[in-house]
Amino acid sequence: MMRSKTALVIFAGTLLAGLPAAATAQTVVAATGAAGQVHLLPATMETTQLGWYDNAQKPVLTIKPGDSVVMETMMHFHDRLVPGATLLLKIRQELQGSGAHTLTGPIYVEGAEPGDVLKVKINRIVPRSYGVNMNYPGIAGQFPKEFPEGRVRYVYLDWDNKVAEFLPGVFVPLRPFPGILGVARAEPGRYSTVPPGRYGGNLDLRELTAGSTLYVPVFVKGALLWASDAHAAQGNGEVNLTGIETAFREFNITIDVIKGRSLEWPRVETPTHWLTLGYDEDLNKALDILKAETVKFITEERRVAAADAQRIMMQRWDCRISEVVDIVKGTFCFNPKDARARPPAALPSKETASDYVTVGSNADLNKAMDAASMAMINLIAEKRQLDRLDAYGLASVAMDCRIAPPAGGDVAVHCLMPKSLWRAAARRP
Repeated sequence: MMRSKTALVIFAGTLLAGLPAAATAQTVVAATGAAGQVHLLPATMETTQLGWYDNAQKPVLTIKPGDSVVMETMMHFHDRLVPGATLLLKIRQELQGSGAHTLTGPIYVEGAEPGDVLKVKINRIVPRSYGVNMNYPGIAGQFPKEFPEGRVRYVYLDWDNKVAEFLPGVFVPLRPFPGILGVARAEPGRYSTVPPGRYGGNLDLRELTAGSTLYVPVFVKGALLWASDAHAAQGNGEVNLTGIETAFREFNITIDVIKGRSLEWPRVETPTHWLTLGYDEDLNKALDILKAETVKFITEERRVAAADAQRIMMQRWDCRISEVVDIVKGTFCFNPKDARARPPAALPSKETASDYVTVGSNADLNKAMDAASMAMINLIAEKRQLDRLDAYGLASVAMDCRIAPPAGGDVAVHCLMPKSLWRAAARRP
């Protein structure tokens, strides 16, 4: 039988304002099997902020290393992005350069200092029952000029079967993850939540599911951790700006501090792989960062020389484009924990029994990605007789864009779309 430990239910102080002192004592609840205390952090107007980070922001919760936090998140625009909402473009324009994300936090971690690494293990994710994908008319996304029309699509999230019927007869598998999970930047002042960086933030990395762990460098005392931008699903690329956006009824994480180890960029651990990351406004530079981070990781983990690490990286090359729509664009590589794991299969260059495939090749990785992803949008629109805006949205939530092993000269992007999404004939109105 597990021994239970006590945990504090944490509320924002303003929620208790005006109550007599005897009534403000925090409630103690039981938490089973937790190594540290378990803190509950609801998403309220007092515990969230809209669209910006600031390393001077007052923490809404203080914890010790090894503690767990069970938090909630809101939908975008302080929960105004919900079924039935109108004037979303007007709301977006009100933000004046800030992000649409509603951040829960920040959380102050005692003992975290600049130069440390914050370890955030994702234990459990419980989303809401609905989500949304949207394309702003003629702004943002990968192809704003090609898609001047706007569209907002709300979908039911069937968590029993772990799918959402995104279009009639088209079922997208659900894999919830936080689009934003990161710490305060080193620079003082307010910064938009849109671009990711060394601090994590809006990584839009779909591998950050339950059971994975984010390792992120600390830049200010206490780290100051935020979470937001809940996703039920997202394609590698997130081309129309959004995945299936939702909110978390429960985002359960355990937070620890690693001393004596520094990181230049965040890393992610899954049960089977380590993920190295590279982000920049230019995909070519993001790829350069990714290759340098991967060689560095292999050198450290395998204890080999840099030349050997370079060779291993190319033999095991399995790298993707996480997103291209957040000003700063993202790439990542899978690095298997098992040194004996088989190298991944060669990327397909044409349609297979399981996937539609498009390829873009160019000396400029940005142009290669544009070509491959637009080709996929046009291909599924034609083959599946989809409205192009619907094809754009489906590509954003389900397409998988991968980078071919670089070999000098042009670089290729292979985008895959699973045929298994189509399970039945489209329903008639």
